[in-house]
Amino acid sequence: MARGVEQLIFLISLLLTLLVSVLKILPFNVCTENSTLSGFEEPMFLCRGSTIGVCYGRNADDLPTPDKVAQLVQQHKIKYLRIYDSNIQVLKAFANTGVELMIGITNSDLLPFSQFQSNVDTWLKNSVLPYYPAARITCITVGAEVTESPGNASALVVPAMHNVLMALKKVGLHKKIKVSSTHSLGVLSRSFPPSAGAFNSSHAFFLKPMLEFLAENQSPFMIDIYPYYAYRDSPNNVSLDYALFESSSEVIDPNTGLLYTNMFDAQIDAIYFALMALNFRTIKVMVTETGWPSKGSSKEKAATPDNAQIYNTNLIRHVINNSGTPAKLGEELDVYIFSLFNENRKPGMESERNWGLFYPDQTSVYNLDFSGKGVLDVPANKSLTSFNGTTWCIASNNASQLDLQNALDWACGSGDVDCSAIQPSQPCFEPDTLVSHASYAFNSYYQQNGASDVACSFGGTGVKVNKDPSYDNCMYMITGTNKTAASNTTAIASTSSSAQNEACAWISSFLLMTCVVYFLSFEH
Repeated sequence: MARGVEQLIFLISLLLTLLVSVLKILPFNVCTENSTLSGFEEPMFLCRGSTIGVCYGRNADDLPTPDKVAQLVQQHKIKYLRIYDSNIQVLKAFANTGVELMIGITNSDLLPFSQFQSNVDTWLKNSVLPYYPAARITCITVGAEVTESPGNASALVVPAMHNVLMALKKVGLHKKIKVSSTHSLGVLSRSFPPSAGAFNSSHAFFLKPMLEFLAENQSPFMIDIYPYYAYRDSPNNVSLDYALFESSSEVIDPNTGLLYTNMFDAQIDAIYFALMALNFRTIKVMVTETGWPSKGSSKEKAATPDNAQIYNTNLIRHVINNSGTPAKLGEELDVYIFSLFNENRKPGMESERNWGLFYPDQTSVYNLDFSGKGVLDVPANKSLTSFNGTTWCIASNNASQLDLQNALDWACGSGDVDCSAIQPSQPCFEPDTLVSHASYAFNSYYQQNGASDVACSFGGTGVKVNKDPSYDNCMYMITGTNKTAASNTTAIASTSSSAQNEACAWISSFLLMTCVVYFLSFEH
């Protein structure tokens, strides 16, 4: 009998091993949505892509109460929120909502927080821990744009960051809550071309230890990016379309040959190149503020609801597609839109008080689809870059083999393109060349993602053409005639899930039958 039990245990172990092996080799797409703004539940196997959040500034005297704000945020399925302090009423309002919170330590608190560990310990004990984890705090910003603030407090930031980290370690939260600090683009001395991005040497005394802190603790470098200001202050050098993700032309970086279709990507890459110049290659960039004002003074003609809608819609689509930037193709990027409300107490030009997505009465300033999949409703004289299937995207003959292979791998992987048609014995396998295979994959991604200029960049290896590249039985997709990006992703996920369930069910049934047969034979 003992031997029989041993045999059964061995058989069960063998079948379980088989189950694991099958699950590993099946082509599962474990992320039905790589990028999320709404419905944050931890995806299978911790798969998570780029995210879009919103900044909840409160520099106003007419805003709704925090509990009403929490209802508004949930109503619009916003799952990532940045606040600029640790206001108790806000933390209470967002308890048990599932909304991830980035909280902040204000510049005015940097001095006491940098001087004494006990000050930070007390703050954490009284202002954070009583509301955690019901309030889903995932990040603490220590100071905000300190290089731009009066009475530059830069020297206080890193000591305060160390004290905050130590306080978190004492309560075992240092791996669950990230610590960083936000910066304006003014932290750079040069941002164009992107490959020449460099930090201002006058900030080196605090930037170097900060970057060492970020690298050691796997925290992001936080940057506030505003293409609006670049256009407003230099309209002769920056086109409005380039600032709005609407450009049909490209700006080339003469040092790298990388092509840029929008200022946002160029500014992000300038940060990455500045980091690499100091040999910090593992630090990720997070955009903690970006957006576009809906109203401005007579000198701010680009501050309109239409432009704000176009910028933020294109931004969301660009981010959740996980397309990355020309220098960081496919790199995940977390972005926070500024701001949730118009804030009537902010000083400065008229635009400063009109960055909100909502008015204080909670009505929308303009329609914004946070999923990034809706149709943008703009006036007839404004349109997104879309060619309704009249253009295709193919691989450039001038691109290097290495760049093409990297772009093809990304399109068929993170880009969620169905590349089965370019496999052996399939309609688009011949001619068996890298350019041909990349062209098919590039066009599929391009059409699935709205046929926008950004979707045909591929780090400068993609080009748009007016002639249908289809041949023989190899049919190239055009917008509206095949699966959309959303349905294609869902179909892949559905197929994978079905295959996984079928495999699990088959092996489980076989395992059960084996046990039944064994015990029946044992009784006899």
